[in-house]
Amino acid sequence: MRVSLRDVEVRRGEWALSADGVFGEGRHLVTGPVGSGKSTLALLLAGIAVPERGVVIRERVGALLLSLPFPEHHSTGACVGEEIASWGVAEEPILAAAGLAGRSREALFRLSRGELKRLHLACVLARRWDLLLLDEPYTALDCPGREALSAQLSAPPAATTVIFTHARESLPRVDRLWEIREGRLVDLGPVREAIPLWSSPPAYLRIAREKGATPANISVQDVREALCRTDG
Repeated sequence: MRVSLRDVEVRRGEWALSADGVFGEGRHLVTGPVGSGKSTLALLLAGIAVPERGVVIRERVGALLLSLPFPEHHSTGACVGEEIASWGVAEEPILAAAGLAGRSREALFRLSRGELKRLHLACVLARRWDLLLLDEPYTALDCPGREALSAQLSAPPAATTVIFTHARESLPRVDRLWEIREGRLVDLGPVREAIPLWSSPPAYLRIAREKGATPANISVQDVREALCRTDG
């Protein structure tokens, strides 16, 4: 299972994004500032957007999902229970995972955006996917919610998972790092070798490297373990 970008270019006035690379099986993190083209890249990989130049080739991709930043864009049920049913997943585990136990009959849009986001992500992560594209999955989540999501995404239910985010507070373990720099997608490579090449790492990772620590991955837990080894 893989998605290949070959000489891809998208233009909107003076703004442009170019991309070459292969997203194979595993966990990928794509970073870049707001407006750099992460959402456009997600749309290209999903087949929703078409490049002005080049091609996007999806091989052996059956079940595909693009999760958008704002959960209301995915909502179809009138109440929480109907929304869960629309995903074809068991209700009780989803309610528990989303922190909504006992609220199955509550009107969907009486939930806060954070609650709605937790519900959406719980439904997404309860299914199996060939290709899972998560565009800014940390949007609307508080700090505990972001940490919980990072833990879940360290072993996501998909052959290939691509996370697009500018978040820096907490990140999951991944297999490969990508970065959008000045309108071009850059493949930094396998995560351990890519960390020193990352131009905009989270502060906790940058501080760890300044102290001489070499984390095995980019999660907060990996950095803590690397600092413990360094201190030891």
